[in-house]
Amino acid sequence: MSPLVVLVGPPAAGKSTVAEALASRLGVGFRDTDADVEARAGVPVSEIFIDQGEAHFRTLEEEAVAAALAEHDGVLALGGGAVLSDATRALLAGHRVVFLDVGLAAGVSRVGMNGNRPLLLGNVRSQMKALMDRRRPLYDEVARFTIVTDDLDPTQVVDQVVRLVEEDR
Repeated sequence: MSPLVVLVGPPAAGKSTVAEALASRLGVGFRDTDADVEARAGVPVSEIFIDQGEAHFRTLEEEAVAAALAEHDGVLALGGGAVLSDATRALLAGHRVVFLDVGLAAGVSRVGMNGNRPLLLGNVRSQMKALMDRRRPLYDEVARFTIVTDDLDPTQVVDQVVRLVEEDR
């Protein structure tokens, strides 16, 4: 079993929103690894970061991604930092991975002052820039396709992903 498509990208790229709409359009299941982590831990991701730290969250995330890649055959959205794991990047090899990219200005605008994103607390713009500088090469490494979402609404992104999936079959 293997996901039909895996979405990766930074916070505010629209991964969860697009994944859910894409799954609906394609008539397949939708799964989000952040939701899997929250279900297993029984608390929101932000609380895991605060109470147990990022390292603990990353371990849970790595396990959730491995399980989802093995068990899910629909659309899968990964948390923004999942690509930080060498093991996760290795598991993504051979999967149809779409990097939903978002520029700094659009990403900051979308995130706003969202307190549910623990890695972006404080100066959102500088935190987002540092995050993207670190992660963009990793997203590029795992992605078969990239879609820049800055000026697109979720329906337009879904349209592009559907086209890429159909062309890649």
